[in-house]
Amino acid sequence: MPVSTPTLSPRLAEARALLLERFGYPDFRPGQTEAVSAVLEGRDTLVVLPTGGGKSLCYQVPALLLDGLTVVISPLISLMKDQVDALTARGLPATFINSTLPASEVSDRMARVQRGEIKLLYVAPERFDLGTTAERLKAVGVRLLAVDEAHCISEWGHDFRPSYLRVKEVRQRLGAPPTVALTATATPEVREDIVRQLGLNDPALVLTGFDRTNLSYHVIATKNDAAKDATLIDLLRERTDDGVAIVYASTRKTVERIATMLQHARVAAVAYHAGLDDAHRAEVQEAFMQERARVIVATNAFGMGIDKANVRLVVHHAMPGTLEAYYQEAGRAGRDRLPATAILLHSFPDRFMHEFFINGALPEPDVVTAVYDACVRLADRNGLVSDDAASIAAEARGKVSDREADSALRILARGGALAVADPSKSQAQVRLLATPARIKAELNETEHGLELALLRSLWKRAGERFQLGIVADLDALPPGLGGASGAASLLDALQDKQMVVWRRLGEGITLTDRTKGITDWPVDWSGLERRRRGELKKLEMVQKYAYTDQCRRAFVLRYFGDPAARPKCDGCDNCLGARIMASEGLAAVKGRRGAATRSAVSAKGGRGTSKATGAGSGAGSGATAGATDAPLSREEIELLDALKAVRSRLAKEDSVPAYVIFPDRSLREMARAHPRTSTDLARVHGVGPTRLERFGAAFLEVLRGD
Repeated sequence: MPVSTPTLSPRLAEARALLLERFGYPDFRPGQTEAVSAVLEGRDTLVVLPTGGGKSLCYQVPALLLDGLTVVISPLISLMKDQVDALTARGLPATFINSTLPASEVSDRMARVQRGEIKLLYVAPERFDLGTTAERLKAVGVRLLAVDEAHCISEWGHDFRPSYLRVKEVRQRLGAPPTVALTATATPEVREDIVRQLGLNDPALVLTGFDRTNLSYHVIATKNDAAKDATLIDLLRERTDDGVAIVYASTRKTVERIATMLQHARVAAVAYHAGLDDAHRAEVQEAFMQERARVIVATNAFGMGIDKANVRLVVHHAMPGTLEAYYQEAGRAGRDRLPATAILLHSFPDRFMHEFFINGALPEPDVVTAVYDACVRLADRNGLVSDDAASIAAEARGKVSDREADSALRILARGGALAVADPSKSQAQVRLLATPARIKAELNETEHGLELALLRSLWKRAGERFQLGIVADLDALPPGLGGASGAASLLDALQDKQMVVWRRLGEGITLTDRTKGITDWPVDWSGLERRRRGELKKLEMVQKYAYTDQCRRAFVLRYFGDPAARPKCDGCDNCLGARIMASEGLAAVKGRRGAATRSAVSAKGGRGTSKATGAGSGAGSGATAGATDAPLSREEIELLDALKAVRSRLAKEDSVPAYVIFPDRSLREMARAHPRTSTDLARVHGVGPTRLERFGAAFLEVLRGD
């Protein structure tokens, strides 16, 4: 159940003052107050706020008030720079460490952390597999651990990532600091799993509900991709409102095809997917953020953590694989809390692509067995398999795809049956020969302390699998063992005593023991089947959403266990009175929503005209529900364009996204209110002292007409 609103404590009052001073927001949004209060009290906390609900402020504000360092674990490597840029633009001491940085830069940033110059450090979970990161941070003293996108830790979550399973261990290595886990998409089952996987102690649960009342949901039935393409062109051509649009597609190839098709139809569109090189991907993202591109066609690689407030339309060209993914991606529309539309173009064959992906990622036991047997046949006498996944798939008996073979290899690696060597790491295959009794009898702390420390470290990581054979990254061992070279010398000494056998791994696949059969390895068959069934169940729920003739909003809310679900709403195609046909286009969608909204406002005495404001996450968060949704006049639109030009220039000069300078919401308020003094400009939502000092003069020059 949601946490009740706390009384205004001195600490919370201090947090609100900092929120206004540093972020420019007059008050917290629903849920943020409860979360910040719990974190400041030192409680473990699970925060579930909807997309655009301002999750980041739930740890950023406490981080600035608490003594010491806050570490933020996030999977969004490509977006860490944007998040840190937004903080540093406000004068807040933050930095990030990830694999995009050279070793020298990592060392410099860690030195700043150790000197106490940094309050917020963003890291990827994989960073703790390298060297002594956790130990160095523990020595500094981590006051708060924030786990962003926390659903990634649950096998029932829609974006499960094995690297997140190590976060609980990382938390212990950091000294078990108070922890706040944050997500926008968590069913009751996933929420329970997050608490268990992180080992949270009696956590405060902040759950504000999943409803985005400013969004309207529509499903347009189509027969095939050609019908989807024609409908999409109509939808985008009819867009006359301010703002931008996102079109989601399922594969990189489809993204490229749709973007080209739209360009030929004279709809200005750009393509974004993970297959683009870093420079091109950054260029496309920047063009969208600064609105040089009004339509972006993307895979789900685009969007996580994107603070773009004025997305007015999100179209899914094909059904996503889970309702969580659809809710999260659709929720990137209307983050300024103004009306926006989410449309799913659906045809029944959409599910076949997802079934293909599920089978590829979670292959059947007979497929995994066939891949293992193929590796045994292809291995040389040292257990080395020089073939790639495609060749192994061809060798496997029965019909095995390249994707299934690749997934099977990962499953076998987790079970210890083989290792896929990374030539960039100092990896070794190690197998324990000695019994605990023999180790205790022959090794003592005085003469063999380092050897014992190495054995303990390997046993701690692998448990009984150490006796079957494991692959260890010698660079990732605890400090004090001398790094990879020191560990190698210790392993040589242990091998001379016939306590272990070991060898370095070269590039390729290595069988741990080619004489053993598949049943000799602890492969988690039940867990694999459990995840497969779970993924198919999630797919079935999306299909039901597409076909339901009941309220779509209520369908989504019930799925997430939100008690706010009601039988009808005024913002989905079913409740508006009729399904939208593929030939009707966006005008019909807008017309029906507009009629329903006007009716609801009249019946409820002006619903939607309140001026409640609050803090959000970056661009456009905390927008007024009714104060800014009236159309701008022609003169105000011209002024808004001039303000956006100034913002684009400043963003380019600082090499940051445009919203870091000012969110769209702030520019619209400037165009409407026309402030002419610093005092008046400071009253605009989102304009705090730091932004006013850095950027105020440039915008006042335009507002005064100087």
